[in-house]
Amino acid sequence: MTSPISAISGLSGVSGLSGVAGTSGVSGVESASGADALTGGTAPAPVQGPNEDFAGMLAQGLDSVQASQKKADDLAVQVADGTLKDPAQYTMAANEASLGLQLTLAVRNKALDAFQEIMRMQA
Repeated sequence: MTSPISAISGLSGVSGLSGVAGTSGVSGVESASGADALTGGTAPAPVQGPNEDFAGMLAQGLDSVQASQKKADDLAVQVADGTLKDPAQYTMAANEASLGLQLTLAVRNKALDAFQEIMRMQA
């Protein structure tokens, strides 16, 4: 029996981007006003939740993509050897690895575009 394609771990928790407007959802911003906001008079609230470390989340996503590619490579070898009983497992793993790589490239391209846009801004 084959298993369904699982979600890419680390990237499935990204949500809530549709409600980004103003600063109503950001903690610590409501109380920061006037001189305190400019001088840092109030300490920002520590980030809590599953996505507190963006770099760690990206690293976990990249590790997940790399693991899915390794799994697809291992299954490809098993198909070539004739030891894999269900070639559909390889097909699903290869598609999962391909989609993970496409998502990774899309995130990289968006980050690069944002960086280049920031560099074009005049001071």
